[in-house]
Amino acid sequence: MVDVNDYNNEYENKWCPGCGNFGVIAAMKDALVKQAIAPHQILLISGIGQAAKLPHFMKCNMFQTLHGRALPIATGARMANHDLNIIVNSGDGDCYGEGGNHFLSAVRRNVDITLLVHNNKVYGLTKGQASPTSDMGMVTKIQRHGVISEPFAPLSVALSLGAGFVARGFAGDTEHLSYLIVEAMAHRGFSLIDILQPCVSFNKVNTYAWYKKRVYKLEETGYRPDDFEEALRLARQWGDRIPIGIVYREEKPTFEDKIPGLKEGPIISRRYDASKVKQLFT
Repeated sequence: MVDVNDYNNEYENKWCPGCGNFGVIAAMKDALVKQAIAPHQILLISGIGQAAKLPHFMKCNMFQTLHGRALPIATGARMANHDLNIIVNSGDGDCYGEGGNHFLSAVRRNVDITLLVHNNKVYGLTKGQASPTSDMGMVTKIQRHGVISEPFAPLSVALSLGAGFVARGFAGDTEHLSYLIVEAMAHRGFSLIDILQPCVSFNKVNTYAWYKKRVYKLEETGYRPDDFEEALRLARQWGDRIPIGIVYREEKPTFEDKIPGLKEGPIISRRYDASKVKQLFT
């Protein structure tokens, strides 16, 4: 029997009181317990940032890498060991900014991993400057006259590149977010959950109250996430009404399925043959 306390470790949490990351970690623990996944069966990978600190506060296998580089590490881990459940925790700056090209590649490859992006629309670790997802006109300590770049649209980009599982969650609704994480992990292929995650210290616009007035659950509307054109429309819906839930779902061959060398099994199951390596250098 797996219990939520199995994932607790001795390290003190350093997030700001009220940070949306607390909702994300609570939802993630709940989702893992619901699936009866023990700590040794999970691998958390992160880059740099407030969201990337999440694995520090979980008792399980974890790897923290360079800024924006979590997805290539996760890809390698997936090629090596097919038995691990791999979850990447990243922020909007970490994933869509520094790691933007890796995000595009992971979607196109359809690697069988789950990506949770803590999207607070600012760089929360480095004092709140604009991130790729900051809305036009948003004023920060650096962008004193307001953001002048169009915001990155993660759901639309993922859909346009052929992502098979695209969802949006809200850190203020942990029960619903837990449901999305369970569904994302069950999906065979690349799964993206872009999480609306309020930053109580530096983003005074997109607050819990702001989101609660606007978010609505797709599951309560009778929506079926198998219509690609409708998914594109919903991915772009923002403002007075913001959809959360599974926007699109379609299973297709994964990156692992397409690599002939993996048909015999993952890399971890192979016997190391030094002679074959030497041939590459002679």
